[in-house]
Amino acid sequence: MNYNILCYIIYAIITIYIIIWVGKLFHRNGRVFIMKLFNDNTSLADTTNNIILVAYYLFNIGYAVIQFSFWEQVANAGQLVASIATKTGILILILAATHYCNLFIIYTLSKKSTFITPKTS
Repeated sequence: MNYNILCYIIYAIITIYIIIWVGKLFHRNGRVFIMKLFNDNTSLADTTNNIILVAYYLFNIGYAVIQFSFWEQVANAGQLVASIATKTGILILILAATHYCNLFIIYTLSKKSTFITPKTS
């Protein structure tokens, strides 16, 4: 049996689920922080939030696809589980690091009054 193909399929399913679930969660809950950053300018905040979501999807899906080229040969079920757990764990660490970097950037930008656009009526 070719365990690598099975690894790819399981990893792809887990990765797609995690990326989409986390993306929707951050998109929905992050809107509040972006609205504050842009002084409740809804159209600018929503556009920025959507661009961040697209960039998030592209970055993480790209990383997940690149992982297929670095996959070692899997010979048994134990290696299958270990390999999927390692690759998925690294992906989750990258998601967490990216999230905290984004929060830091939004916090830093919110402290600079020159970046925040004035509220338009």
